[in-house]
Amino acid sequence: MSVAKEPTTEKLFGHRLREAMRRNESLVCVGLDPDLEKMPEEFRGVGVREAIVRFNRAIVEATRDVVCAYKPNLGFYAAYGVEGLAALAETRWLIPAEIPVILDCKVGDMDNTAERYAKGYFEEWGFDAVTANPYMGEDSVKPFLDYWDRGVIVLCKTSNPGSGDLQDVIVRDGERETFLTVAERAQRWNAEYPATVGLVVGATYPEQLARIRGVCPELPILLPGVGAQSGKLEASVAAGIDADGFGLIVSASRAVIFAGSGEDYAEKAREATLQLRETVNVVRQPRLATV
Repeated sequence: MSVAKEPTTEKLFGHRLREAMRRNESLVCVGLDPDLEKMPEEFRGVGVREAIVRFNRAIVEATRDVVCAYKPNLGFYAAYGVEGLAALAETRWLIPAEIPVILDCKVGDMDNTAERYAKGYFEEWGFDAVTANPYMGEDSVKPFLDYWDRGVIVLCKTSNPGSGDLQDVIVRDGERETFLTVAERAQRWNAEYPATVGLVVGATYPEQLARIRGVCPELPILLPGVGAQSGKLEASVAAGIDADGFGLIVSASRAVIFAGSGEDYAEKAREATLQLRETVNVVRQPRLATV
């Protein structure tokens, strides 16, 4: 039995995300994916936790007024063991409260295990949203969906080349691709559960993105694959924004945080973020004008 949907308040992930988009005039989400080997020289010889936190703090301070969200990827912190996870915890709390933070962890497990993940990521670590793998079924994501003020962003059509191995398989029920079945389930979950449900759709597949947006006209869509993965940015923005010119979280990681490798790395990250914001806003402007 689903928990009843709470009235819309400033705590709801979807509401807070849209407010950040409006306030900063931005659909850009910066991925905080640290790589010690790519960081500037000043971080050589510094402890792992300190290096990551200092680097992330500088990126956040340089971009906080031009983004709609931040997205740390769990793998880039787990790779450095306990020190990396400590840096992730500290990074989460250095981000301004008005900016949503999405943990990219692609979680999905047996219901009792998922319940512990949900408690950890939402209650203990304080993340506003998580990415989730739905392929074990509804009960594997239900514990996350029961949090009325959080977001659950479900993998739908991912940006990697091998995504079609499973996501493009035709489902007998309805004779449609698996990714469209996932989109339809996400639409239903968003109506039936308290959490804000969204979808992950890669910028490498704008045609599929357009079909998904047709199935889910109002759900937020996280758009990875921009920048380093050479996604089709303009086509994906046009296909993915909602009727009001919002609803799309354009995520860039390496292309932003490693835009510079010298002492001005934070300034270069800001420049890259501003450039991406401008490119996105040019595409969405005609739709904004009609609102």
